[in-house]
Amino acid sequence: MGFGNFFAGLMRQARAGLLMLVALTVIVGVAYPAAVWAVGRLGSASAEGSPLTDTNGCVVGSRLIGVDPQVAPGEPDPFFHTRVVGSVADADAFAPGDPAAALPSNQGPSSEVLAAFVDERRAVIAAREQVPPQEIPVDAVTGSGSGVDPHISPAYAAVQVPRVARVTGIPEQRVRELVAAHTEGRQLGFLGTERVNVPEVNVALGLTAPDCDGVPSGG
Repeated sequence: MGFGNFFAGLMRQARAGLLMLVALTVIVGVAYPAAVWAVGRLGSASAEGSPLTDTNGCVVGSRLIGVDPQVAPGEPDPFFHTRVVGSVADADAFAPGDPAAALPSNQGPSSEVLAAFVDERRAVIAAREQVPPQEIPVDAVTGSGSGVDPHISPAYAAVQVPRVARVTGIPEQRVRELVAAHTEGRQLGFLGTERVNVPEVNVALGLTAPDCDGVPSGG
């Protein structure tokens, strides 16, 4: 009789444990991940990488990642450029178009290496934009925290407008309008500064995906 009671109690505990296991599996292993997945995709485009598409519907990049477009040496440059990516660890002042080069460093305001990089960047960008070096904004010659920030200051965008208009043949006023259309204000009205989304502006100017052949992504 004692053994029977013991066995019955053991079965009740086993049944309770099994029910708890099933309930937690459903809640933690199915319901919760499904809810996070749904909220991530219904509430924010960034959950899918915020893909940026060209006029053919082909993905050319992300609104959140500033991969700097490059042209062959000596070729006309029709693009707006992001902030520099170069890492002092690689002894490369630019490392353009390569997010893998966005390595952190401990070079501060007193660093002679960083100062030399800034001078080099200022000279190169001034020559590219055909303006005096002193007109190059600070964000043009310094990297962002991530190294792949898609945004630049309105001042840096303004410096690039004449070149882009000249190379693309688009009226300068129209280029300025496109820049303004893709300029984001301060977050909540008081955080940060105004910023221009470079990938969006370049797509608006006609940047397309290579070898797309007019086939939309996913189609």
